[in-house]
Parts: sequence; structure tokens; C-alpha cells
Amino acid sequence: MRTSVAAPTTLLVAALLLAGCAAGSPDPAGTAPPSAAAPPATAAPAVPTASPTGPFSPTDIAWLQLTVAMTERVLPVLDLVPGGTTDPAWRRLAAQVEAAHRADLTRARRLLTESGAPATNPHEGHDMPGMVTAEELAALRSATGAPFERLVARHLRAHLAQSVRMAGAEQQAGAHPATTALAAAVARDGTAELTRLDRLPGADRPA
Repeated sequence: MRTSVAAPTTLLVAALLLAGCAAGSPDPAGTAPPSAAAPPATAAPAVPTASPTGPFSPTDIAWLQLTVAMTERVLPVLDLVPGGTTDPAWRRLAAQVEAAHRADLTRARRLLTESGAPATNPHEGHDMPGMVTAEELAALRSATGAPFERLVARHLRAHLAQSVRMAGAEQQAGAHPATTALAAAVARDGTAELTRLDRLPGADRPA
């Protein structure tokens, strides 16, 4: 069962409400039941620090932590695509999305290190909107062909849509230039990837 988790700082909650990251937000894929009570945060918010390009705000740090957590959860899905479908279009899209996400993950981790944020993931074990659960990943591993493509499309669309929403909120409320620049890239690339996804056969584009 998915559990929507409140953002780690009050400022982030205010900044990312439109992104659906606060407790009780609906699941973008439309597949999750109502959320249970949010568990306590597993790590305290980092104290913002300065970098050569300016200070990090709590919103910057929280967005980076969410981005890392979401990216780490979607990469195993993309890794399954070559074995789950023989369609070259699906394989090509998965490879492109994976390459972009790994590059974003490297940048996000580097920025978190610069910010002085704890190395631990405060969202470890949380199933938030846009994240693939362990059960859903197991279902993907047992599927092939058209059923596999439909599942990947549903999970990837939910992930990309949520990532774009969160990146938009960071662009509006973030303070650190390199972090808001990363958010702009995530929003731009995610929007383009959603468009490519909707053009694939079997993607079951929602009405």
C-alpha cells in the first residue's frame, strides 16, 4: 500500500503542495488506495549551507532528496525493459530516459553533498506518489510483451508527471541557482519524455 509522506520541512510542504507531495495527495497513476497515516520522518532536515553559487534553502535540499529517492526507485523499472519487450521503440525510450535520469541523479547527489545535507535518504522505505512499490516491481518482473509495456507505461507516466510537478515547484520556490537549474532540466526532459511515451504503441495514453 502506498503511503503519502509529508515533506521534511514546513517550507517544502508549502512550496510543493501543487506537486502532490504533501500527505494525502492522490496517486498520479490512479492505482493507489487512500493513504495511511504518514510515518515519522527518518532524518532531520539539513541546516542550509552556502556553496560557491549561493545558499541552499530547505526547499532546495528537500527537493533534491525527493528527486534522488524517486530516481532510485524508477531505475530498476527501466532496467527491466530490454528483457520485457522486443519492441525497439520501447527499448530506445527506456535507454534515453535511463541515461537522463542517471545524469540527473549524479548532479542531485553532488548538490546534496555541497549543501551539507545528511548522506542518509529520509524517504527510505516510503512509497510516495510517482514511486513504484516492491509489489509493482515484482509484477513487472513476471510480465512480458504487451502486458509488460502497459505496466511500464503506467508507472513511467506516473513517475514523470510527478517529477515534472515537483521540479516546477522547486523552480518557483527554490533559492540555489544550480539546484533550480537542475529542476528546469528535469521539467523540460520529463515533459519531452512524456510526449514520446504517449506515442509508443501499447502505452494506453489516459483520456
